[in-house]
Amino acid sequence: MPPIVQATDGIDRNALRVLITGFGVSTLPITTHPCTHNPVRPQPFGKYANNPSWLAVKLLHNTILYTDPPADILAPSDGAAMITDEMEEFLRRPQQIHITTLEVPVAYHSVLSTVPGLHGRPPVLPRPNDPTFAVPPPPTNGYDFIFHVGVAGRGPLRIERIGHKNGYRMRDAEGEYAPIVHLPKDPIRDTADAELERMERMLVGASLPGPSGPEGPGPAEVLEIPSVPNRGFGKGYENFPDELSTEIDVPKLIVHLKENGIDQVYSSMDAGHYLCDYMFYCSLAEARRNITPQEKFKERSTPPKSTPVLFMHCPPVDQPLSTEQVTDAIQRIVLWVCGRLHQP
Repeated sequence: MPPIVQATDGIDRNALRVLITGFGVSTLPITTHPCTHNPVRPQPFGKYANNPSWLAVKLLHNTILYTDPPADILAPSDGAAMITDEMEEFLRRPQQIHITTLEVPVAYHSVLSTVPGLHGRPPVLPRPNDPTFAVPPPPTNGYDFIFHVGVAGRGPLRIERIGHKNGYRMRDAEGEYAPIVHLPKDPIRDTADAELERMERMLVGASLPGPSGPEGPGPAEVLEIPSVPNRGFGKGYENFPDELSTEIDVPKLIVHLKENGIDQVYSSMDAGHYLCDYMFYCSLAEARRNITPQEKFKERSTPPKSTPVLFMHCPPVDQPLSTEQVTDAIQRIVLWVCGRLHQP
């Protein structure tokens, strides 16, 4: 495991800036138990008094890592800008990576009010309740890498590849649903859905006895089953597709992790249509919305590039990975991604 080094000497002005989020705190007020009169704090996520994702992430707040210099500087391809001596010297130096962490409530409204600011130029982060996790001044031109971590069920680490725009049916930790979104009309799909709904009503009605009369039971009553509204991303996200993919090469990342001793990890195409998926899609969309020219090498003619975004699910503590093992995997992912950010 790479050593956890606190950034006691400040942040190098050339450091790569990484933001890592974990789920945790609730925005619900603290209540009083009716019998014991003790304060009752809302739990961050279901049965977890402390969300396992935040337990692993918070250990890295205000810490630094260093990228390994590449063994060889790649030759520029046809049409690419030449690598100057200054750039080559810069690329061969181990580069500092500074990590900031942020705890986000397990609530749809918190995602919508927090994530867009993370991708701002400069970023705008909410003030943490715990002063221990005070946010260092964000980079003016935005973070170089934004990494989200959330908890899933027992099993390996799961690195997600796709975020979804619609289909969020579950309540969040505060008992609230995602916003209702009215999808554009699709005549063919609407007709098929209406026919399927009509058949479902008939089947449900046929299974129930009708009103009795002198000649026996009458025809079954057709029940009206209310349709389930679509929920997800609406206003402000109309021009984004139903699915967004991370630009990070997840299969290569998985191979790298396994080659370095992290066997309990695999990639996933389904982030779950819950808060983790909601966070991932929102962050991917905001990264695309805020595409800007690369700033690290201003003398190079580089195309505009969005901030790399990744989401990883971790298991509950010791099911089977410990908090320290998850933290180790997070560090190794940060090193791998940052080591490839500005390769020619």
